[in-house]
Amino acid sequence: MNIQKILHEADPLIVDVREPFEFAMGHVEGATNVPLGQIPAHIDEYRDLGKPIVFYCRSGMRSGQAVAFLGGLGVHDIYNGGGLEDMMYLLKVNA
Repeated sequence: MNIQKILHEADPLIVDVREPFEFAMGHVEGATNVPLGQIPAHIDEYRDLGKPIVFYCRSGMRSGQAVAFLGGLGVHDIYNGGGLEDMMYLLKVNA
């Protein structure tokens, strides 16, 4: 399933891995802010969630790190949504 389909059809958890001050300057509606450094504290939560998780940040680098880290620990159904602008675009297309 591609990221656009996940965003529009799968009711994913959307996680912004930027710092709180970045999140406060603008974020995807409904997103949860969990800075990259706090991701390890959420491993069990994400593993047991039972629905897709889409991570994003400013450029896609930190969200890619979150996906790689969690994937390496056996967390599945996780996706890198890229940067904030990418996510905003993807959420508007076919909305």
